[in-house]
Amino acid sequence: MGTIKMAKSLGAMTLWLTGVAGVLGVSALANAAPVVKIDGSSTVFPITEAVAEEFQAAKRGAVNVTVGISGTGGGFKKFCRGEIDIADASRPIVKKEMDACREAGIQYIELPVAYDALTVVINPKNDWVKSLTIADLKKMWEPAAQGTITTWKQVRPEWPDKPLVLFGAGSDSGTFDYFTEAVTGKSKSSRGDYTASEDDSVLVKGIVGEKNALGYFGYAYYAENAEKLKAVPIDGGKGPVMPSQQTVNDGTYQPLSRPIFIYVSAKSLDKPEVKEFVEFYLKQAAKLVKEVSYVPLPAKAYTLSLEHFKNRKLGTVFGGKSEVGLTVEELLTREAKL
Repeated sequence: MGTIKMAKSLGAMTLWLTGVAGVLGVSALANAAPVVKIDGSSTVFPITEAVAEEFQAAKRGAVNVTVGISGTGGGFKKFCRGEIDIADASRPIVKKEMDACREAGIQYIELPVAYDALTVVINPKNDWVKSLTIADLKKMWEPAAQGTITTWKQVRPEWPDKPLVLFGAGSDSGTFDYFTEAVTGKSKSSRGDYTASEDDSVLVKGIVGEKNALGYFGYAYYAENAEKLKAVPIDGGKGPVMPSQQTVNDGTYQPLSRPIFIYVSAKSLDKPEVKEFVEFYLKQAAKLVKEVSYVPLPAKAYTLSLEHFKNRKLGTVFGGKSEVGLTVEELLTREAKL
């Protein structure tokens, strides 16, 4: 069983055990282990779930960690209502979420945990696409394409007159926000007539089952299903480049490389289990990030993040908007805004 599938199965088991605990009654719950509650991005999920498994094993059942996948936007909604301790996010917190957290008295620490290569994929039976430019992607995905760009031939005249069947992230997904900004030039600016989901496994299944499909999601979901999907080299202006750990590290896979994050509630740091989990996360991330097919940050970035966490450096360095093409080193040296 693959890493992501196994993680989701374990997540389902956690939910089942939670239900069993409810049946056993109040006395059983009173003796239950403390819980670290996490929700948000399906892109960040494989990393956080891997860390959660290692942490729970190290704690020998003394702490439980739950990890949901309601999308970056869905996770921030819960986070800013004080329902969870940590939000997984595949893009920075935006102004409306900052405002919601401020109104609820929720302060937070922003911690980058990995790089992701946002990956464009097609069905393996597609034998006409060898690479795509950002202009090609814009022609497919911009709002003006809705109802008008419906065949592959309309994207490039040498391609066949076959239906263009699109799969992509839902509007609550940070991947949706980043992809639209990188491709169309404006976050959330996209055609709406495509199959959308915050669960990347749903997108994988759809593309596998449709010869004329194209979609996008985080690199780990492509790596987990590489034998069933075909990744497309992307030309960001300097020739086609395949997504990989190497091309993310050397900066050649642009503009679809991005940092991904966890956000930690300052209030939750009063709970020893949350503080201990986050410190464990930052110390183990480099190893576990690579295991689930993402790209680790430079060692100095994790050291600096740990320092920011211990010093409770509150706020975001983005000021309420996403930016394409920035390095993690640049972000970590910026001053945070509340």
